[in-house]
Amino acid sequence: MYTIGQVSAMFSLPVSTLRYYDKEGFFPNLERKGNIRYFSDNELEALRIIECLKKSGLEIKDIKQFFIRVSEGSASYEKRKELFEARKSAVETEIQELQKTLSLLKFKCWYYETAMKDGNEDTINAMLPDKLPKNIQKLYDKGHE
Repeated sequence: MYTIGQVSAMFSLPVSTLRYYDKEGFFPNLERKGNIRYFSDNELEALRIIECLKKSGLEIKDIKQFFIRVSEGSASYEKRKELFEARKSAVETEIQELQKTLSLLKFKCWYYETAMKDGNEDTINAMLPDKLPKNIQKLYDKGHE
């Protein structure tokens, strides 16, 4: 069993967020002794799912709906799987977009390092768009997809 302070430190979440999740009903079996909340491994797993779904772009109201489905048992397996499939797809799309962004950022870092070394952009501009060094060309192409 873990106190709210320990869970806060474990997940790098403010205590207020954990209290909010509790108030929203995400921890229906949370043990209390007096005013102290004690989190079991079940609550920690619920918290991992909450944070995963949040990071995937889901809103709290939709996460709440997921937990309602969990309480429905096996009848909601298909709906729960659909939710995770949709979030997986959204995250994969976001990763692809971020890879494109990262490639362009890396290209621009090389661009300005080279420009500073040369004192101008003439050499670089002469190589654009398809005569760049092979590794830089890959970054350029990916960033301009």
